[in-house]
Amino acid sequence: MKASIKDVAREANVSMSTVSRVMNKNYPVKEETKIRVEKAVEKLNFSPNILARSLICQNTKTIGILVPSIDNFFFPTVIKAIEYELKINGYSIYLCDTGNNATEEIKYVKSLMGRQVDGIIVIDPKTENMKNGFYEAASKDVPLVSINGYNDNINCNFVLNDEASGARQAMLYLLELGHKNIIFVRGKESYSYDIKENVYNEFMEENKLNYHKNIINIGEGNSYETVDGTMNIMRKELENLQTPIAIFACNDLMALGVLNACKIMNFNVPKDVSIIGFDNICISNMVEPKITTVDQNMYLLGESASKMLLQLIENKNHEVCRLKLKTQLIIRNSCSNI
Repeated sequence: MKASIKDVAREANVSMSTVSRVMNKNYPVKEETKIRVEKAVEKLNFSPNILARSLICQNTKTIGILVPSIDNFFFPTVIKAIEYELKINGYSIYLCDTGNNATEEIKYVKSLMGRQVDGIIVIDPKTENMKNGFYEAASKDVPLVSINGYNDNINCNFVLNDEASGARQAMLYLLELGHKNIIFVRGKESYSYDIKENVYNEFMEENKLNYHKNIINIGEGNSYETVDGTMNIMRKELENLQTPIAIFACNDLMALGVLNACKIMNFNVPKDVSIIGFDNICISNMVEPKITTVDQNMYLLGESASKMLLQLIENKNHEVCRLKLKTQLIIRNSCSNI
């Protein structure tokens, strides 16, 4: 039979309130008494009733994490940082994979709020849920932080990467290598992709490269299918392209798909085709040639979002916070001069 707090108190020869104080660390207890209680807890294999404790303390020590897909290596790294930072502060997480679906996103947020989580972190939320006011309303009821996502005039807490700066760094690097025929590869329905496409369009026009402008949408951009999906589409596109060309992909999964397509079509990378990705996931440094990419500070994103959320919870702060992190171009050997 499972041990109760009464059993622990009897074993340690103390009151139940003393056991509670030792467990919750919310009141000074003599070291000798503390050691006796801890030994009793260990001997009886006692675990406190978290639900009962949450009703008393009015917190559950749980945080909800929403992610569009765990298939993209970008998101697990962010989640790892979030979980570590929360764990050392006594929190556990509910991880929700929304499948990049706006309706599922709303359902999960409502479910998490029903579970009385102490806060929510949403990674790359769907643009429509930001624009329709859902997250602004939710953030009034529960501390909430968004990592990236649509944020123009949105009254929510954000930790953002400067994706526009990263995209411009990538485009400028290709231009410096002499590339004028630059193809842009993106996925469907993502504010992150929209940011990069806007930079691409502006850059091409600023540098009078508009007549070469070529945008390819490969569909799903955040799953295991992304690599093969991009490869299949790019195989057909490469049949009609005259090299040398450069390709700027919205993430490293797409860049890997482009690389695979080039190998199948017997195009040399980087001599015939230069490739730049975005995110700097681990696989971009494992393939050959290693992919030049833009580092998105994945771990720092998660760590910063966790710290921001903990401050909101602790201070009951309703003032909107916004933090923007720098991006950095990581030069490897998938690009060359023409």
